[in-house]
Amino acid sequence: MAEKTFVIAQGGGPTAVINQTLAGAIAEIERRHPNATILGSRHGVRGIRDGDYVDFSDVPADRLKRIANTPGAALGSTRDKPDRAYCDVILAGLKKVKADAFIYIGGNDTAGTQQILTDAAGGAMTFVHAPKTIDNDLVENDHTPGFISAAEYVASAFKSVDFDFRALPGIYVAIVMGRHAGFLTAASAAWRDDEDDGPHLVYVPERAFSVPRFIDEVKETMGKYKRCIVAISEGVSAEDGRSLVEHIVPKDKLEYDAHGNVKLSGSDLNAALEKALADGLPGKRARVDALGYMPRGYIGSINQTDAAEAFEAGRFAVGVAEDGGGSVALQYDGTRTVLKKVPLKNVAGKTRHMPDDFMVAGKPVVAQPGLDYLRRLIPPKFETGRPFV
Repeated sequence: MAEKTFVIAQGGGPTAVINQTLAGAIAEIERRHPNATILGSRHGVRGIRDGDYVDFSDVPADRLKRIANTPGAALGSTRDKPDRAYCDVILAGLKKVKADAFIYIGGNDTAGTQQILTDAAGGAMTFVHAPKTIDNDLVENDHTPGFISAAEYVASAFKSVDFDFRALPGIYVAIVMGRHAGFLTAASAAWRDDEDDGPHLVYVPERAFSVPRFIDEVKETMGKYKRCIVAISEGVSAEDGRSLVEHIVPKDKLEYDAHGNVKLSGSDLNAALEKALADGLPGKRARVDALGYMPRGYIGSINQTDAAEAFEAGRFAVGVAEDGGGSVALQYDGTRTVLKKVPLKNVAGKTRHMPDDFMVAGKPVVAQPGLDYLRRLIPPKFETGRPFV
């Protein structure tokens, strides 16, 4: 019987643990099929299109182990969102290398690609989506590989900056990644110990944002605590559904990605928020920063639970490939995280939002159910002393 050929690729934004999923899949393939061919496609599906592969039979085990502990996407990634025509090209590339299974590590768009390929292949090979995203926005999942490490970075960053602004009071705003889901921004509040700890205000995409209301809430917080720490998702939108970026950044400065989405990172949102604060609270010390890409792949905040779960997701993906394909989901059974196979169509192109009860009704504050969820995933890890100011 001919030995099997597996193709693996990584898509979308890199994370701190995406390479663990790659390593887990390779390890499980080698365990089940010692003589299998394992090809890593460079830069996602582009490598399949271009015939650009890494042959893992040539990669020493010690190098793969180091790669597993390294952030980023070791195979390179892509933002390509293939349509049916592009998927036909991908399918032809997979057939050229006689692939039996294609495991694609990524988010909901990656699952969408796998669904198109499944429909087009007609059973000629199997397709698996292995989850990855710091946004934590995949349906069917309690949480996703990459989120825990990114959330720990955000929680520690806000805990740290709160001490800074106790010492020298003022207004601090940090913009956190997240286009449609606010889980990562909400993680800013996970390690608050007392009522007056920052962040005092948390703005997420699930709630409409108003600049005048924002200024009023900052004023109120300043009056109460003499400082105000704010976490805001880069994807927050106004009442009309358009992103805040589109409202406060001049139209001629807006940039768009290949899919027609307004680019959120790298925009002038920082400067626009600083101007809004300067106009609304003249004379107050205010700083606006964008955390940018740092949370998603910071080597110093790789969480070992996150790394272990990412590795197991890769291993589990191989079993899913042999069981007809599908999407790997991390679910919570009330006591622990368990891996399940779910249909690709359940995940493909869909966005999971934060539950309504994760935020206090009518206020930009993370509610107790949200805090309970976050603290289950990222328990506080620092015991700090309360300042005298």
